[in-house]
Amino acid sequence: MTGETPDITDDAVLGGRLRLLQPAKGHRVGHDALLLAASVPVEARHAIDLGAGVGSAGLALAARVPEARVVLVEIDPAIAALARQNAARQQPDLSGRIEVVTADVALLGRASGPAAPAMGSADTVLMNPPFNDPARHRVSPYERRARAHMGADAVLEEWVRAADRLLGAAGRLCLIHRPEALEAVLAALKGRFGAAAIRPVHPLPDAPAIRILITALKGRRTPPSLLPGLVLADASGRPSEAAERVLRGGEGI
Repeated sequence: MTGETPDITDDAVLGGRLRLLQPAKGHRVGHDALLLAASVPVEARHAIDLGAGVGSAGLALAARVPEARVVLVEIDPAIAALARQNAARQQPDLSGRIEVVTADVALLGRASGPAAPAMGSADTVLMNPPFNDPARHRVSPYERRARAHMGADAVLEEWVRAADRLLGAAGRLCLIHRPEALEAVLAALKGRFGAAAIRPVHPLPDAPAIRILITALKGRRTPPSLLPGLVLADASGRPSEAAERVLRGGEGI
């Protein structure tokens, strides 16, 4: 790791397949973004990454699926600028397939919102929405970290509505969340998305899930299904083969 400036670090992820400039403090790239990107099917061609941050999930998707074009949506102009830089500095350069939009997710696909990404323009939306209800969790002292992590169920509903507007018919929504939010996620999907496939992510073989990956199809009414879980490490704490393939090898789940 080398610092571009005292406030920005240059970090390798996906086993060095991506190099990401990111703030030294506050919200930083972790497994969540890489797991989210890996959950997107290779059929994706026009994807939108909501709350993209420095671009980790969207860029990981673009690196794995060479045919995919990805729009990175980020509300913070400084972080969006880093996402733009990150797209251009990959090998090969991904900037030709990446568009960065600085916008509030709630305004996307509305007449009062930005012209791009347009309503119905995507076949895939991926999102790592704010996880925590600020009424139940201590807020981070770092504003950007707090913005990335704090949000009540109403924010989740808002993001799912935006995904619904941005997706074309039978488009796919991919998201990652905490297991305790499953009820809220399914409630937000109801009436808009169906055929939800839920994959728990476990830190160890006998440990409770710490994340859930969910994919759902726009306009479907098929009930949800529970997929086999992904275990990140064996009983000794060594990364599992499945986790290594995803988090270092850049493969899909």
